[in-house]
Amino acid sequence: MNAFKRLLRYAAPYRGRLIGAFVAMVCYAIGSAAIVRLIVPLFDKVLARHQRLEYVAVLSVAAFFLKSVGDYASDYLMTQVGQRVVTDLRNQLFRHTLGQSATFFSRRSSGQLLSRITNDVNQVQRAVSETVADLIRESMTAVLYVGLLFSFDARLAIVSLTTMPLVVYGLWRLGQRVRRTTRRSQESLEEVTHLATEAFVGHRIVKAFGAEDREAQRFGAASQRLYRTYMKVTAALASLPPLMEFIGGLAAIGAVYLASDEIAKGTLTEGNLTAFLATAFMLYTPIKRLSRVNAGLQQSIAAAERIFELLDMDTEVPQVPGAPMLARPRQSVEFRDVGFAYDDAPDRFILRHISFTAHAGQVVAIVGLSGAGKTTLANLIPRFYDVKEGAILIDGVDIRCVNLASLRQAIALVTQDTVLFDDTIADNIAYGAPGASRGAIEAAARAAHAHEFIGPLAAGYDARIGERGQRLSGGQRQRLAIARAILKDAPLLVLDEATSSLDVESELLVQDALANLMRNRTTFVIAHRLSTVRHADCIVALEHGEVLETGRHDELVTRPGGLYAKLYALQAFDERDEAAS
Repeated sequence: MNAFKRLLRYAAPYRGRLIGAFVAMVCYAIGSAAIVRLIVPLFDKVLARHQRLEYVAVLSVAAFFLKSVGDYASDYLMTQVGQRVVTDLRNQLFRHTLGQSATFFSRRSSGQLLSRITNDVNQVQRAVSETVADLIRESMTAVLYVGLLFSFDARLAIVSLTTMPLVVYGLWRLGQRVRRTTRRSQESLEEVTHLATEAFVGHRIVKAFGAEDREAQRFGAASQRLYRTYMKVTAALASLPPLMEFIGGLAAIGAVYLASDEIAKGTLTEGNLTAFLATAFMLYTPIKRLSRVNAGLQQSIAAAERIFELLDMDTEVPQVPGAPMLARPRQSVEFRDVGFAYDDAPDRFILRHISFTAHAGQVVAIVGLSGAGKTTLANLIPRFYDVKEGAILIDGVDIRCVNLASLRQAIALVTQDTVLFDDTIADNIAYGAPGASRGAIEAAARAAHAHEFIGPLAAGYDARIGERGQRLSGGQRQRLAIARAILKDAPLLVLDEATSSLDVESELLVQDALANLMRNRTTFVIAHRLSTVRHADCIVALEHGEVLETGRHDELVTRPGGLYAKLYALQAFDERDEAAS
C-alpha cells in the first residue's frame, strides 16, 4: 500500500476537485439510501392506506435526482483528477527516464521503457479515477445500507450479515492473487512492446534476411504468454462475485425464514420486510463493485510499484549541489591520468592513464584499432560517463565540479550514427538552438552544404524527414547533423567517425562542411580513415585503452615501429589494393 499512498500524493494539487467529488459521492450515497428508505411508507402508507402519496412522490423524485447528480459529478471530477494525475506522472517519468545515464539506456530496451510510460501509467490512471471513486462511493453506500438494515430489524440484520467475514476474506485472498498476476502480465506486455519496437525499427534487416515469419513467431509466443497471464487475472476477477452471490443468497433465505415468524407475531410490518429485503439485495451491488475495486486497486498498485522502481533510479552522473556554470572554454581541455571502467565491471578498465592536452582552437585526432577505447574516451568529455581515475579539466576546472547542463551546452556532437527526429528540417537544424531565426538556420545549412538538397524540396525547410531521417540519404543526414552543430555554436566539438560509411562524393561535401564547423573550435576527431586527420594539430594513438604515442602526422608516420605508422601503412595498402581491384 505504500505505492498507493505515494500515488495519491500526485492528486494533492487537485484537492479542490477531490473535495467536490467527495461531496458528490456523499450525495450519491444519501440518495441511494433514501430511495430504499422510502419503500416503508410506500407500502405501509401509500399502498395500504392511500396516505401521504404526494409526500412520498416528492421525496422519491428528490432522492433519484440527488443520486443521479452525485453519480455524474463524482464520475466527472474523479476522472478529471485521474487524467491530470496520470499526465503529471507520465511527464515526470519521461523526464526522469530521459535524464538517466548512457549506462542506463545500454541495459534497457526502448520497448521496455515505452511500456512503463504508456501501459503502466494507463493502469495507474484507473486507480486514481475509477478505483478511488468507486472505493469511496460504494463504501459509503454500503455503510448506509447496513445502517438501514439495523434500523428495520436488528436481529434480521445480524443474520443477514453473518456471511460478511467470508466475503472480506475472499476479497483479501483475491487481492493477493491479482497483484502477483498483474505484475507478470505487465512484464509480458513489456516484452510484447519490446519485440514490436525492435522489429519495426529494424524492418529493413528483417525484410532483407526474410525473417518476417521468425519475428512473427517470436511476437506470437510473447502474445501467447501475455494471453495466459491475462486469463489468470480474469479467472481471479470472475471467481469472487458468483461466490458472493451464493453466500448472500443463503443469508437472505435465513433472513426470510426468521422474518416470517416476526410477521406472524405482528412485530414486523410488510413494508419493513419489503424494505429490508430490498436493502439486502441492493447491498449486494456495492459489495460486488467493491470486490472489483479491490482487484483494480491491486492491479494499479502492481503497475505503480514498477513506475516508482524507475522513478527511484538515479543513474545519471552526479552533480555537485550548487555547482557553478562553466565559463566559455578559452584555453585548453586536459585529460590528466584518466582511467575508466563500466559500473558492471569495475575492475576491467577500458581506459588507463590517458594524459594529453587540447589547446584552444586545436584539432586533436583519436586513432586506434576497433575496441581501443576511442568512442569511450569521447563520451567522457560531455560526461555521458564519469571517469573512475584522474580528471578531465577545461581551463583548469574539473568538469565534475561544474553545472552539467552548462558543460553539455559548450559541446557539439556529430556521430557516425546520425540521430535526427521526425520533424521538419528547420526544427532538426535548430534542435540545439530552439529560438534561432530562419535566416540563421539557412546560414547554418549553407555552411554545411545542406541547402543544396533542401532548396529543391517542395516544402523546403518545412519538409518532414521521417523517423531517424529515413527520407534522406546518409550524406544528407550527416550534413543536417553538421548544420545542427554549426547553429549551436559550441566552443568544443566532438566528431565520432563522422565521415565513415559515406560514398566519395558525400564524403567530400561532408569534409568541407566539417572544415567550416571546426573553424575556431577545439575539436576532438575520432577517425577511421587516417587520411582525414593528417592536418590535425595532435594525434593520439590508442591501443587497448592506453596512449602509445602522440604527435603530428609527419612525426608519427615516420616513427619506426610506431602504432600510427603501422595503422597508416596498413590502411594505405588496403586503399591501393582496392584501387587496383
